Amino acid sequence: MTEEEPKKEEEKPEEKPEDDTPVDIVSEAKAIRDEIKKEKEELKKENDRKQQLKAEELLGSSAGGHVEAEKKEETPQEYAKRMERAELKDGEG
Repeated sequence: MTEEEPKKEEEKPEEKPEDDTPVDIVSEAKAIRDEIKKEKEELKKENDRKQQLKAEELLGSSAGGHVEAEKKEETPQEYAKRMERAELKDGEG
């Protein structure tokens, strides 16, 4: 036996044919990209929905906290008018 014969035997296993169907890598990549985009949009919608529900819970009465209305600060003119009305009511009654 010569050294050439073992080399031929080693080459044969490397020449195995791949699948007979051609693979279009570009179309496969596009399909994967579209699927990823679709999943990303669904996750964004779900996240937005959860944020909206959380905001409604915090602002609503279901949060358990008591919310008081803010009191308007009285201006000096409003105070003077209120005092005048109170004096007139006291003087008349």
